[in-house]
Amino acid sequence: MSRRRGTKPPDGAEHGHQPVSTARAILLLGPTASGKSAAAMALASRMPAEIISVDSAQVYRGMDIGTAKPTPAERAQVPHHLIDIVAPTDSYSAGRFAQDATRLIGEICARGRLPLLVGGTMLYARALLSGIHDLPGANQEIRARLEAEARTLGWPALHARLAAADPVTAARLAPTDAQRIQRALEVFELSGRALSQWHAGEEKRPASPAQYLVIALEPSRRAVLHERIAQRFAEMIAAGLIAEVRALRARGDLHAQLPAMRCVGYRQVWEWLEAGAPDGAPRDEMIARAVAATRQLAKRQLTWLRAMPERRVIDCLAADVAQQVIASVAEFMGQSAGPGPRL
Repeated sequence: MSRRRGTKPPDGAEHGHQPVSTARAILLLGPTASGKSAAAMALASRMPAEIISVDSAQVYRGMDIGTAKPTPAERAQVPHHLIDIVAPTDSYSAGRFAQDATRLIGEICARGRLPLLVGGTMLYARALLSGIHDLPGANQEIRARLEAEARTLGWPALHARLAAADPVTAARLAPTDAQRIQRALEVFELSGRALSQWHAGEEKRPASPAQYLVIALEPSRRAVLHERIAQRFAEMIAAGLIAEVRALRARGDLHAQLPAMRCVGYRQVWEWLEAGAPDGAPRDEMIARAVAATRQLAKRQLTWLRAMPERRVIDCLAADVAQQVIASVAEFMGQSAGPGPRL
């Protein structure tokens, strides 16, 4: 988006600040265990960049091992954003992410650095790229009541209630998908409109106006990604994930239905501890359930990615994946007009 000679530069441009409408950013997306963080750090070692986490679990404080947060050394080497920003008792939405990320992109570009958005929460990425419906916010009173009803009636009964109010949304949700059933019922109670009607409507917050290169790290062999997932969860267990969840349970202000505690890995360890582990439930069974849930998460992430035709796919199993990412970014930065960091 180059400027014609003789025209006034956008506000802030004459002072070296890049307006968001001409900002350029990289979205480095991929399923869990695809090597996004390593590729991002390799890229950041080659050019002035700051990383914005696109991860709905890394926002929570006190949840470090199971979310695979960057190490203190990595965070000292490269500035990271949207990590440890909310308590696990709170919630964080895609709409809030889009607002926060858009603001950070402008700030990072104003510093003459490249915003590098890295993660696997595809709803966040879509909210940033395409805008998001301005849904009603969370209501803790309604959520608490629905959770109490689910404990008595079971989530399939609440799913049946949702089917009566919003058959379109209910049809795409499993009867045990507690988090999404709860949210759909909450939206209906707060607004009087079905969630599917919100999604079909035009009431959207606008997308971020920045220019993006979307890079997707996708596996050429799904079985190898599954092996990586199993190995990574084993490493999390060895690093102290069980002790981390035990400490979260001991706080006394958390429960299994909170969004933070529904994160893959945390949910399975929490349920295992609830069952009276180590005596009440086999540890190997808990690990198998966590790995299976993570594989299902990766499958959903890949489904989201396939719906993004603008993405540039790089095989996450390639030996030179980092070099391919760097080359793609170099090409994008060379082709894009306007000021910005260079490799």
